[in-house]
Amino acid sequence: MAGVAAGVAGTIERTVEGLGYEFVDAERLAGGLLRVTIDHEGGIGLTDCERVSRQLTHLFAVEDVDYARLEVSSPGLDRPLKRARDYERFAGSEIQVQLYAPLAAAGGRKRLQGRLLEVGGAAGNERVRLELAPEGAAKSPAPGRGRTQAKRAGAKRKTSEIDAAGVVVEFSLADVDKAKLVPELNFRGGSKE
Repeated sequence: MAGVAAGVAGTIERTVEGLGYEFVDAERLAGGLLRVTIDHEGGIGLTDCERVSRQLTHLFAVEDVDYARLEVSSPGLDRPLKRARDYERFAGSEIQVQLYAPLAAAGGRKRLQGRLLEVGGAAGNERVRLELAPEGAAKSPAPGRGRTQAKRAGAKRKTSEIDAAGVVVEFSLADVDKAKLVPELNFRGGSKE
C-alpha cells in the first residue's frame, strides 16, 4: 500500500470486497495517480474495472480523498502475493520471493523461486513452506553465447539443479519483502502435461 494512508486503504478494501472482488493493492504513483488492483476467482475484465472505478470515484468524492487520476486493474500474470490468504489461494503455484535477509537454509540467498507448498500458523506468525526450483531452471543462456558455450553452461547447471531439486525451505511471512506468481504461459494450448 505504497503511499496510501491506512484509513484510505481500509476504505478501498471494504468497498472493493463489498462489490464481490478481492482487494490486492492500492498505491500512489507520480502525477497523482492512485492505482487500485483487484482480483476475482474467475478473472477480471474491463466491466469489472469500470464497476469498481465508478464506485470508488463516488466514494472518494464523499470521503474527500485527494487524487488526480484513478486506475483500477487486474494484478496480471505475475500477481503479487501480499497476505496470508494470497499464499493459501495459490498453494501449489510457482512463485518468486525476495526476503529482507538471506536465508541460511537456501544457501544464504534472499531471492528464491519454487513451488509454494503451504502457509500455516497463527495470524501474525504465519510460516511459508517453499520447494525450491533448481537454480538456473528459469534462466536462459546469456546473450551472445554460442551453442557450445550454452550447452557447457547447461551441463554445469544440471549438477547444481540435482542438488537443489526438492529442497524445502520454511520462513516467516513477516520476512518476505516481495513475492509474486511466476507466469505460466502455454502457447500450444491443451493440457499442461
